[in-house]
Amino acid sequence: MIKTLTKHGNSLALIIEKPVLELLGVDPETPFNITTDGQALILTPVKDAGRVEAFQSALAKVNNRYPKALKTLAE
Repeated sequence: MIKTLTKHGNSLALIIEKPVLELLGVDPETPFNITTDGQALILTPVKDAGRVEAFQSALAKVNNRYPKALKTLAE
């Protein structure tokens, strides 16, 4: 399926048809995680926003508590 962007105020929008939304099990209230691999845009519906928030919080705590160890592991 080839889509084009649509002007939406000062932004551009991508319209996703209802059958695709139903296939993914999402609605207008579903948050999406947006990432890229440098060439493609990847939209992933967040099914449990609370779980994602809890993960982000835990990740921040670990990063704050062990910055030197994590830097050493990354080298």
